[in-house]
Amino acid sequence: MRISDVLEKFDISSEREDYATIHDIVESGIVFKGTNLWILIFAILIASVGLNVNSTAVIIGAMLISPLMGPILGMGYSIATYDFPLLKKAFVNYLFAVVAGLLTSAAYFYITPIYQAHSELLARTQPTIYDVIIALVGGLAGIVAISSKLKGNVIPGVAIATALMPPLCTAGYGLATANWPFFFGALYLLTINTVFIGSATLFTVRLLRYPIRFLANESQKNMANRWVTFIVLLTTVPSIYYGYVLVQKENFTQNANNFIQNESFIEGDYLLKTELDANRKQIRLIYGGKTISEEEKTRLSQRKNIYGLAGVSIIVQQGFSVSEINKELSLSDRYQAEINRLKSELSHNIQQQDSVIKAQKLGGQLYKEIKPLFPEIDYCSASKQSFFVTSGATRNYTVVVLGSNQPVRTNRDLARITQWLKVRMKSDSLKIYIEKTAI
Repeated sequence: MRISDVLEKFDISSEREDYATIHDIVESGIVFKGTNLWILIFAILIASVGLNVNSTAVIIGAMLISPLMGPILGMGYSIATYDFPLLKKAFVNYLFAVVAGLLTSAAYFYITPIYQAHSELLARTQPTIYDVIIALVGGLAGIVAISSKLKGNVIPGVAIATALMPPLCTAGYGLATANWPFFFGALYLLTINTVFIGSATLFTVRLLRYPIRFLANESQKNMANRWVTFIVLLTTVPSIYYGYVLVQKENFTQNANNFIQNESFIEGDYLLKTELDANRKQIRLIYGGKTISEEEKTRLSQRKNIYGLAGVSIIVQQGFSVSEINKELSLSDRYQAEINRLKSELSHNIQQQDSVIKAQKLGGQLYKEIKPLFPEIDYCSASKQSFFVTSGATRNYTVVVLGSNQPVRTNRDLARITQWLKVRMKSDSLKIYIEKTAI
């Protein structure tokens, strides 16, 4: 297949709608009065109820019937064609729609008895660079669909993807409850969607060379382009920062969970609950059982660096019996605590079993490696053992027993074998015995 054939598949000029028809479609979607206004109000109420009861399906239904995207496409289209009277009309109608939506949603959230902020509300309060990407690509899909005779179901899909209604309703919730972080966070997400849907429309219209509908001079064109660039940059910069913060939180959560899964087992204690605070960089481990020693706390603190948690505080809440701390936990937390305990014991038992299996194979591995270097060695055995001394203390050594029919010729040979084993075992705690007996 030739390159020209591939490029032809991406060509949409043959499917393009008549320019006059496109203009009429865009202009008809700008005005909010009569039917459009009532549909907007109904969509706002449906979305508010969906956010209030945390129903994703209801929110999607509201986005499908929302006419809010019309004036946004109109603003991008009018700037691209330098149709400033249409831009003014689209902007005024968009502001009217936003105010109407805010008041409607605020009125609902003011009177509803359910005031708790669920996950669907919280998801619209911290926009990131990923929301910019969604709005930009959604806007491209929207204007391409309007420009085509084969519109299909793209417009409803764009309405769902770019999610204009939920942030507007979330801002209404923030207004009704005087929760200003919610209010401004949701308005920022709405601004992101508005700016980048409009920018995508502007870019596509100019790329497809729509006819200019207003004879603007160069000064007006340059002024319009500068304002668009300024607004796009002003909208993008905070989202990049919030995107960075989101990535840091996700990395913290993943590393912390890996740390807890692999390192939180303490003999005689049960991990009842964990609390992760990405903002403060804290991991709180709540144990039931015996008092945890300072050595164990130090071990946990030292091991955290392996998991990329340098600078993170490990807080151990200790010394509670299971019955005492269960009084402070909900039923779901108790079940989770029991699951954590069983997982920790299982992980610890698996590690012990792996250690035993490795210890059993250690002698064979050493023999395969040492035989080519020291041909006189006929067999090798190795195991970790504890030696008890007079004071009652214990010392742990790895004991290596080597056997050969031939005696080790010189002290130098013995030193070479000993040095090799220390390097191979990465330890100085070795006891090496060489027998003159063959198996």
